[in-house]
Amino acid sequence: MPNSAAFPSRPSQVPAPSPQAAGASAQTRPSQSVDPHAEMQAMKVHLRHLQSLASLGELTGTATHEFNNVLMTVINYAKLGLRNQDAASRDKALTKILEASERAATITNTILAQARNRSDTQEPTDLVALVRDTLVLMQREMQKYRIGVELDLADNLPMISASGNQIQRLLLNLMTNARQAMGEGGTLLIRVAAATPASPSQVELTIRDTGGGIPDDVLPRIFDPFFSTKSGPDESGKGGTGLGLAACKEIIDEHGGRVRVESSVGRGTAFVIRLPVAAAEQAAA
Repeated sequence: MPNSAAFPSRPSQVPAPSPQAAGASAQTRPSQSVDPHAEMQAMKVHLRHLQSLASLGELTGTATHEFNNVLMTVINYAKLGLRNQDAASRDKALTKILEASERAATITNTILAQARNRSDTQEPTDLVALVRDTLVLMQREMQKYRIGVELDLADNLPMISASGNQIQRLLLNLMTNARQAMGEGGTLLIRVAAATPASPSQVELTIRDTGGGIPDDVLPRIFDPFFSTKSGPDESGKGGTGLGLAACKEIIDEHGGRVRVESSVGRGTAFVIRLPVAAAEQAAA
């Protein structure tokens, strides 16, 4: 039987300062009253900004590798077309060059959407389109580690109320986590569907891997900040900080969503996330 754990949304909690910390603060700022809650909120805003910059940097690095692959395809088939004068070889070369150029355009549009076109405010967002955009950036990495990707994306789903930047970071983290859990070889299943007939105001996202699974004693702690079972980043430079899944949980909470984790040791893990439909979509329904 798979293990399953639901992780309800948790309100932000501000820890009370210790007497020593309070005393030190009073000495350094004697005429200024300190609002711990306001300071905590300001720190969270600053941290979210830094996370967005880090996410953009990671996307840029991923896109650089993808562009290198595209350029190599263009160069190799251009050489093929120059070496062979027959029409068939030239048609093949030009077709491959066109396909590579179209892929480059897709990568560029994805990066531009992340950098400029998406707001951090929550607005009607196409979750299926976000999944496809994110897979464009993860394709090379999945191929490198021989991970097969299966998609089950429902048609005509309502928009969710979301920040495109935040949800793409959620997808990148969960896909990377699944890839690392499988090592060399495996299958990643991504499903987007209406939650249930009883919950028409939600859309359900499932990301399932065929990795080693999560032991019972570890499962309740996977969203704790700085908790990690990894010794450090892998060869791709990702993971090991204990912040990836913690950031995922924070994003889900901020969107009014819920997450359930199902895992069987030796068989794999599934993250099942429900996100609310945009208000305009609910009204139309």
